[in-house]
Amino acid sequence: MMSKVIKIRKGLNIPLIGEAEKILTTLPRSNVYSIKPADFHGLTPKMLINEGEKVKPGTPLFKDKYNEDVIFTSPVSGTFSGLIRGDKRKILEVQIKPEETDDYVDFGARDPLSLDRAEVVSKILQSGLWPVIRQRPYSVIAKTSDNPKSIFVAAFSSVPLGPDLDFIVNGQEATFQTGLNALSKLTNGKVHLSLHNENSISKAYTDAKNVEIHYFKGPHPAGNVGIQIHHIDPINKGDVVWYLDVQGVIMIGRLFEKGIYDARKIVALVGSEASNQRYFKLINGACVKSVIENNLKPNDSNDIRIISGDVLSGSIVSNDGFIGFYDQMISVIPEGNKPEFVGWITPQLNKFSISRTFFSFLTPWKKYRIDTNIRSGERPFVVTGQYEKVLPMDIYPVQLLKAILAGDIELMEKLGIYEVAPEDLALCEFVCSSKTEVQHIIREGLDLIKKEFE
Repeated sequence: MMSKVIKIRKGLNIPLIGEAEKILTTLPRSNVYSIKPADFHGLTPKMLINEGEKVKPGTPLFKDKYNEDVIFTSPVSGTFSGLIRGDKRKILEVQIKPEETDDYVDFGARDPLSLDRAEVVSKILQSGLWPVIRQRPYSVIAKTSDNPKSIFVAAFSSVPLGPDLDFIVNGQEATFQTGLNALSKLTNGKVHLSLHNENSISKAYTDAKNVEIHYFKGPHPAGNVGIQIHHIDPINKGDVVWYLDVQGVIMIGRLFEKGIYDARKIVALVGSEASNQRYFKLINGACVKSVIENNLKPNDSNDIRIISGDVLSGSIVSNDGFIGFYDQMISVIPEGNKPEFVGWITPQLNKFSISRTFFSFLTPWKKYRIDTNIRSGERPFVVTGQYEKVLPMDIYPVQLLKAILAGDIELMEKLGIYEVAPEDLALCEFVCSSKTEVQHIIREGLDLIKKEFE
């Protein structure tokens, strides 16, 4: 019997051109791999290796200075070729020059159901896979000392041009279940698996064991784990919930099945400026160039934006940049650096709008080549009711943002700061007529709360 469907009525599906075809290509190895500390918010890395040393998949590279149990390991065999530093010698990248083949560190294959919680935690930590597990509140790497009240896995994506997670899990069903088995040992509560009521058809999800299955229906952000937590097991002050994505579960499954840190994952190339939208199998930390080379439409490099992640919450990268640790897609869209004379007032059918500013509302089925132009600049931050139309959470988003800007911690707590992460309010930023950097403000609020109470 199917679980009750949770209907998300508020939200917005942005109809972009450029969805990935269900074709999977295995990429050759990159010339260099990189682990970026910036992918792990709040991390201060402490190096454990010297330049020129040989590494294997699973060899420790650095650890978290303030949580030394959490280590970060090499995804490939090769040589630690050096650090890329930024201002004040901040470590931006830890680079590995790979060898042709991988010789994995052996952590020992074990059935997670035969282990206790401490043994499961120890194995995940030693392998360097612990960073795939994150926590709410704060949306940071989970603390090993916490016992979460529940763990969430989102098995569908609702972001613009998001990857098909049924396609990604195909052929890895047993490994995914092994990963779920391991997660079931990490909490005294439940492991929640969230599916789409129509699109999630893989038996890896529908027949999953040691989990509680929930079905969702509705527009983005229905696929965001924060929205799912809010509707299933809301977070109050003092609560901790862990979460991870499907490919993180698969990596943990491989660790227990094979005893190795296998950092392979599948990434979708999407967007109107890509000429070959499809899925690519690669090793985490690969160069963006290995994916986009010969797969973009002819264009001036200044006229396109390459994003590691989705268009709402991803990070801008260059051709020589690297895919983010948690990212499952690369989006390529027009830059939007060409001004339009009275563009907002000209009647058009080829521009998308959430209101009836353009006649595009007459063709709701149409998809668009949308650029990054925000059309005008920042304006006074006023209550318009726009945020509430796209945020399916029982909070007051404008009031929360103003509490953060005022630094009022008590009010932030009352208004639900513990329940949100920047990506949950990404649509608010998209529809904002004031052009307010909503996600940046939410992150500042979370950092303030974390600093105050930890």
